[in-house]
Amino acid sequence: MEAYKNARVEYLDENSKYIFFSDAHRGDDSVSDEFARNQAVFRRALDYYYHNGYVYVEAGDGDELWEYREFRHIRLAHSDIFALLKEFYDDNRYIMLYGNHNLYIKNKKYVRKNYYHYYDEYTQDYHELFKGITPYEALLLKYKATRQKILIVHGHQGDFMNDQFWPFSMFTLRYFWRFMHVVGFQNPSSPARNQFKRHKIERTYKKWIRRHKTMLICGHTHRPKFPKEEELPYFNTGCCIHSRGINGIEIVNGEIMMVDWRIRTDADGVLQVERAVVRGPEPIETYNFCNHRFFE
Repeated sequence: MEAYKNARVEYLDENSKYIFFSDAHRGDDSVSDEFARNQAVFRRALDYYYHNGYVYVEAGDGDELWEYREFRHIRLAHSDIFALLKEFYDDNRYIMLYGNHNLYIKNKKYVRKNYYHYYDEYTQDYHELFKGITPYEALLLKYKATRQKILIVHGHQGDFMNDQFWPFSMFTLRYFWRFMHVVGFQNPSSPARNQFKRHKIERTYKKWIRRHKTMLICGHTHRPKFPKEEELPYFNTGCCIHSRGINGIEIVNGEIMMVDWRIRTDADGVLQVERAVVRGPEPIETYNFCNHRFFE
């Protein structure tokens, strides 16, 4: 996998804090913008992670650039989200990975034009956004205590329709499926909508894990995944566009866990956004290739 060879490398220790979200698919706040319903939940989650010292890793498909041609409309529609992301970036705690739906940010000229600055129509001048940012295809974390490796990618790599054949998939989504899913029809080329395709992609992930003896965190399928005992260390962040809330993977103090953010009511019926740990935490050492029998 080329993504593994060219990954950004960071070192992990017992004091590290990371939050991984993917598949936000931020749109222009129109009827087809599936992120809009979770914007308040996502904002609360970002605020929590910022004030608690986490590094935020967006594991692909943060912005829906297949459906919406102009990034400026996305930034304007979700300006409060981008204001929080800028705080992470200014503190050197924001890592942007690209997926198939925002593959455009692989192009340095596109990033320089759209992500470095933005034009404020109210003040009628330009402001910095993510000046100098470099999006990556993959992030490789190396755990100092055990020398374990954790690869973070979006997960579209090797999915023919969404990788090598992505221009066709983008065209059909932008001009056909974008409107059809609003009235209930699903895109069969998407692993998020096609169970057979999703399982096929996940089998590919597991083959790669077994071959390379490396933990894997990704998104793309929109299906949250946290391995059970004796399963290969394949973790999936889920997505941020489910009607019930958003899912993510955290690494905190040498442990990994799956979290869920959603709107709940307290005993008095007051609505509030809450974080819940739904799987884990498990020590990273649990998935050490040197002492676990599922790698034999």
